[in-house]
Amino acid sequence: MDLDKKIRRVPNFPKDGILFYDVTSLLQDAKAFRQAVDEMVEHYLKSGKHFDKIVSMESRGFIFGSILAYEFHAGFVPLRKPGKLPAETISQEFEKEYGTDRFEVHRDAIEKGDKCLIVDDLLATGGTSQAAVGLIEKLGGEVDGICCLVELDFLKGREKLKGYDLFTMLHYDSDEVKE
Repeated sequence: MDLDKKIRRVPNFPKDGILFYDVTSLLQDAKAFRQAVDEMVEHYLKSGKHFDKIVSMESRGFIFGSILAYEFHAGFVPLRKPGKLPAETISQEFEKEYGTDRFEVHRDAIEKGDKCLIVDDLLATGGTSQAAVGLIEKLGGEVDGICCLVELDFLKGREKLKGYDLFTMLHYDSDEVKE
C-alpha cells in the first residue's frame, strides 16, 4: 500500500499559504496504520539495535512510540508540555515552525547509559527532535536512533540532527498550497 496516499493534505493550515501534512487520516485506516508500524519495527529489527527506552513527543508521537516500546520490550518515556508531569522534571525549550515551545520529562525517566530511540510522527524543522536529544543526553541516556513517519525535507530538520541515526518513511519537498 502506498502510505503517501493516506496522508491528508490540508491547505492553509495553520496559516495561509501552508500545506499541512495530516497523519490522522493514516491512523484512521487500520491497514495503513499497521503497515506504517510494521515498517518502523522491521527497520529496527534489521538494525539489530536494542533499546532500553522509547522517547516520544506529545501528542501524536505517543501513538507510534508506545507501540514501538511494546514491540521492543522497552520502557516508554513521554515528553510533555509544561505542567503535565506530576514528579520532578527537567525541561528543554525548542524552536518550531511558528514559534517556541518547551518539553518536560521526569528527572528519573532515563538512567545513565540507557539506549534510547526517539519516535515522532513528523520531522519538520528538527526542533522537537533536537529537544528530545537534549533531554535524553542531560539525563545521561544515549540516543541510538530517531524515527519519524513523515519528513518535511524542505524545512531541513535533518540538518539539526547530524550525527544521529535518523529514519523517516515518507518525504515531502514542498509546503506550497497549489491552486
